Amino acid sequence: MAAGKGGLPYLINPWATGVSKLDTLNAAPNPVASHKYHHLTGSTGSHSGSASWTPSFFIPPKIEMTSSGRKFSVSKGPSASELNSKIHRQFRNAHEGHRPHAGLDPSRASTGVVWCTERATEHGFQDDPTGWANLGQGAPEVDDDIEGSFERPKTINVSMAGREYGPTAGIKPLRAAVANLYNVHHRQGKDSKYTWENIAVVPGGRAGLIRIAAVLNNAYLGFFIPDYTAYNEMLGLFRNFAAIPSPLSEADGYHIHPEKIAEEIARGTSVILTSNPRNPTGQVVKNPELAQIQDLCRDRATLIMDEFYGGYNYTSNCDGTTVSAAENIVDVDEDDVLLIDGLTKRFRLPGWRVAWIVGPKEFIKAIGSCGSYLDGGTNVPFQEAAISMLEPTKVLNEMKALQTHFRNKRDYVLGRLKSLGFKIKNVPDSTFYIWLDLSGLPAGINDGLNFFQKCLEQKVIGRTEYVTFLYEQQSLTGASFLLVVPGIFFDLNPAKRRDLFDSPCHHFIRLSYGPTMETLKKGLDGIERILKK
Repeated sequence: MAAGKGGLPYLINPWATGVSKLDTLNAAPNPVASHKYHHLTGSTGSHSGSASWTPSFFIPPKIEMTSSGRKFSVSKGPSASELNSKIHRQFRNAHEGHRPHAGLDPSRASTGVVWCTERATEHGFQDDPTGWANLGQGAPEVDDDIEGSFERPKTINVSMAGREYGPTAGIKPLRAAVANLYNVHHRQGKDSKYTWENIAVVPGGRAGLIRIAAVLNNAYLGFFIPDYTAYNEMLGLFRNFAAIPSPLSEADGYHIHPEKIAEEIARGTSVILTSNPRNPTGQVVKNPELAQIQDLCRDRATLIMDEFYGGYNYTSNCDGTTVSAAENIVDVDEDDVLLIDGLTKRFRLPGWRVAWIVGPKEFIKAIGSCGSYLDGGTNVPFQEAAISMLEPTKVLNEMKALQTHFRNKRDYVLGRLKSLGFKIKNVPDSTFYIWLDLSGLPAGINDGLNFFQKCLEQKVIGRTEYVTFLYEQQSLTGASFLLVVPGIFFDLNPAKRRDLFDSPCHHFIRLSYGPTMETLKKGLDGIERILKK
């Protein structure tokens, strides 16, 4: 007996004699279709002849076979929309777990980012990336055109130290600058203050998440659905914790209540991971509820807060206030709260790959050290250039400009969507995302994947009709990002233990108002053309 994909046991008989594949499958309880593993199955024969073999896979109940031989959950069979949709079949095939090469698990590379980009490339994205309207990109506009925003560096000085390997926890001057920013903005009047030893600089948010995962103890880790797609790979990669999903209610605006956290802790969860403000729903948990959540976790659970969108806060009349759990920490070295942020989102520098983790010294020491075998640390010249950007007054003014500009873009996009007949159930009060419900659209475009496909076709039909939906992608000319993401990718499914076609996120897309106003107008015009067709 050996372990199959997702921890499922399977039995391999390497010398099957006189038994057909069909008989072998019929003899096994609840068989999975053999076509998924056709590369493993040889023709039957004798032991002394060709060494052929037939695997049999034993799986839990609640699995049924369709006439096509595919596996679906019993809660519902494949819909006509799925069976007749090319994009659904491509998605299903990409997530089957098929392994044509013995040493390769292609699912490790087939993230939503890669998968959607591949689909867009089939329709010419790589040939003309600048021609596509990006209405859902995972990064903000990076131009220097926002009124009141400071100008970003156009050149970087490289010191002699910048030629050397840097510390894997980041250079001390930048760590000190981050600590000072948090103390001024979130720790005024508090006895416990952050120091440079409470900060680890990391090469981007994903690298920071991977470092945190690497140092976690054996634990149940609770996460919420829907949430940031990159958590999926992080939660499925490591075996030092068990990831436990907790779905949020659409009727409740996907809000995380303190009662929800109490339930998680009561069932034994000792690590909780969430974005706040929340990606993709655009909702934020702020005080007093945020403080209540932290009180519940204190001395009971480690709280990991992804705060990359903390500056995109529209709940305080665009006064520059940044939402952060740092506000409610009692002792910076005793409260098990890890905060992740960086230059990527609120400083609008995604290409720099400079981010940081804030937390207790013991955590930060371990997080800094594991960078030596995970990612090697952050680019030193860019760290040096970032220090001057973090002066607290400069940051406050930047956040005021950012919030005003992006709130205006949000209001424009919401107005256009409402005029097209979309029902906006939950107006986002943070981030630059809209979690858009497609269920009211006609059949054929009322789920995220089919809507995605129609937009790809829109690009092909007319060379002037540049509308498509894709994930973050590096183009030949620089950073190019997604347009709209099918909601199914935000239904996190580590180790692929659930059938995502039963997902409550299936009829949603994530639409971004991160791009420039010009791009937003062009993209929304394209959506209007699709609806009219």
